[in-house]
Amino acid sequence: MDKLPERIRIKDIAQLANVSVGTVDRVIHGRSGVSEASKKRVEEILKQLNYQPNMYASALASNKKYAFSCLLPQHMEGEYWTAIEAGIYEAVTAYSDFNTSVEINYYDPYDYHSFVNASKAILKEKPDGVMVAPTAPQYTKGFTTQLKMLDIPYIYIDSKLEDVPPLAFFGQNSRQSGYFAARMLMLLAREEKEIVIFRKIHEGIVGSNQQESREIGFKQYMKERHPSCKILELDLHAERNDEDNQMLDDFFRTHPDVNTGITFNSKVYIIGEYMQTREKKNFNLIGYDLLERNVTCLKEGSISFLIAQQPELQGFNGIKALCDHLIFKKDVTCINYMPIDLLTVETIEYYHSK
Repeated sequence: MDKLPERIRIKDIAQLANVSVGTVDRVIHGRSGVSEASKKRVEEILKQLNYQPNMYASALASNKKYAFSCLLPQHMEGEYWTAIEAGIYEAVTAYSDFNTSVEINYYDPYDYHSFVNASKAILKEKPDGVMVAPTAPQYTKGFTTQLKMLDIPYIYIDSKLEDVPPLAFFGQNSRQSGYFAARMLMLLAREEKEIVIFRKIHEGIVGSNQQESREIGFKQYMKERHPSCKILELDLHAERNDEDNQMLDDFFRTHPDVNTGITFNSKVYIIGEYMQTREKKNFNLIGYDLLERNVTCLKEGSISFLIAQQPELQGFNGIKALCDHLIFKKDVTCINYMPIDLLTVETIEYYHSK
């Protein structure tokens, strides 16, 4: 074999295989229209040369469009999922040279049928890739099974199903996060005999796999380290926010000595703002996520700690993983845990979520 230039061109490979440049290009990019004999010769030359195609340049030259679908819980502007969406749109902008687009679909997190209907609508569109925030396993599996049958790669965001592996997952290790939260809470509670978990719940549904996993991790720590501490639970109505203050009043009237609590969803501001209106100043409270109202309560002292998980980066990296897999043919790391960031009033101003 004659000495080849340092930068191997498709033209060089074509000459060595005695085929056209177009044939080499088809083999490299897996397109049809090549005889088995020619394909075999080209593949042998590629293997000998350890040729690595410039997928970035190839993708730029391609006219293929990539349509992605995302399935997220319904939410109000400014809530946790707004930050996820910001990351998604930022990624689509970053990869706009490669003809990427995204459509975000929504489901009611307290209505499993809503998830099923939204997932069916996505399947009809047959997108190139999907990013989904899973709901209950039995409903999520129905969706992902269909995606596998259609050979559509999918990303889990926020939470994952252990026995249904996606292309990639981006989110916290929820159980470890809850375990850590319990440790931090008990540093505040010290020797208190009772603590409280606040939930938002609708007809028995918490609305998030992640919240359930955090609570499991939390209770594991408490069982191991503080078995004598009683865990009380207050279930606030997810869809009747106007009743929250009355329910909290009733709870603290019944349990006047409880001074430590936690919530595993992103709406800890509900409890924090209640503490402010009732001038209850000595309550230890931990919650999740950097919603503006949560941060305000942290700064004003009605929340002790916030645990953050970089939602914008989750949204961005989910779309990036689909692009790496589909456009650039790169290997993608399956499990990608986000940091468990503990923030206080002293550190919040210096924290950047991306």
